[in-house]
Amino acid sequence: MNSQLIALLPQLVPLAAQWAAKQELRILQDGVPLSSVSLADARLIGVEFPERIRLLKIDAIPVPEDPILAQAAAVAELLTPATAGLTIRHGIFIRSDCWNDRRLIAHECAHTAQYERMGGIEQFLAQYLRECIEIGYPAAPMEQEAVEAENLIGE
Repeated sequence: MNSQLIALLPQLVPLAAQWAAKQELRILQDGVPLSSVSLADARLIGVEFPERIRLLKIDAIPVPEDPILAQAAAVAELLTPATAGLTIRHGIFIRSDCWNDRRLIAHECAHTAQYERMGGIEQFLAQYLRECIEIGYPAAPMEQEAVEAENLIGE
């Protein structure tokens, strides 16, 4: 299945980017800015524009309505019922039961830094999805970078 997903990446990435851009807009409109502690964490992690970040508390991380995109996210284990946070550039969904989890927010801010470094949603997704499909979500280098960033801050 992973080889099929790799072959589909040129079609999946633009679909995923379109879905993600809509989700980011929602978060930026309805979300709240980072706390002063999270702003400091984001700066430490390397976010260039932490003041642009907005967090949106949500009961469950949304899954794309497009069946191909939803299936790809499930197969790559990117969006599961256990997903606690999802970053889309400067917009971050945080599951309501994880709302005050400083380490999770720091982890997600690390992904924001990656989006900034890579130049946008489509560029980030092309690399991130490829890594998650080829290597596996937990071992993907971009995901490991976010884990390392979350470990920079305390509890």
